[in-house]
Amino acid sequence: MTLTEIERALRELRLSGIATTLNTRVMQAQSSQEPFLDTFASLLQDELDRRRSRLTERRFKQSGLDERLSLTDFDWRFNPKVPRQACFELHTLKFITEGANALIIGKPGTGKSHVAKAVAYQATLQGYSVKYVEADSDFAKFGLATQAEQAKILSTYTEPDLLVLDDLFLARRIAEVSAELLQAIVHQRYKLRRSIVVTSNRVVQDWGKYLGDTTMGSTILDRLMHRSNMLDFEGKSYRLREAAARIAAPVPTDS
Repeated sequence: MTLTEIERALRELRLSGIATTLNTRVMQAQSSQEPFLDTFASLLQDELDRRRSRLTERRFKQSGLDERLSLTDFDWRFNPKVPRQACFELHTLKFITEGANALIIGKPGTGKSHVAKAVAYQATLQGYSVKYVEADSDFAKFGLATQAEQAKILSTYTEPDLLVLDDLFLARRIAEVSAELLQAIVHQRYKLRRSIVVTSNRVVQDWGKYLGDTTMGSTILDRLMHRSNMLDFEGKSYRLREAAARIAAPVPTDS
């Protein structure tokens, strides 16, 4: 077979990783008189790397995340009260293997969502399935769905290895159907030992009030906090700092 025919066969076999680097690997082997098995191992690694990269990208797209954040992007000096060590411990993803949860509670603008998204993105890189949602807006959409649609939606909340409910109770009180959805999610994931990360501006003591049912609130918290990491975020708002910087920035003038 000619090199062109080999490339065509590789693509027919869906070995695009090998097909993409074949010419380079052939020239490398010829120039260095590399043993066949070494060249073959390099080609196999190219294929594995290509497939892993595509799987990682697919997991990211399916996660609902809108950005690839990292804890290295976080300005820890601005808010020294943010529990840095606990955030990095969460980033190890050990809590997912343990079927534990994380509640990130604190003032608006202190970086709760950034940390939750960084953990979620790291989970996609490590091969976990992830679903990230802005809780209040997604729960509101659930209330507009038909009963059959709601059953399918619930499964999308229960199946992933990690579920991130960002800004829960942002609008304080949530609708009864949303409260019931939250209870169902927490109950089912608790039975399956699948992890949830919740961020909220509201202290957990008030959750029953926002749900409109203190008993339901206690039931949800009982399951969420049974195996849970609790992170308290205090300090100044990053968003207010950025807004102040924009206001203070000089306005460009036409020359």
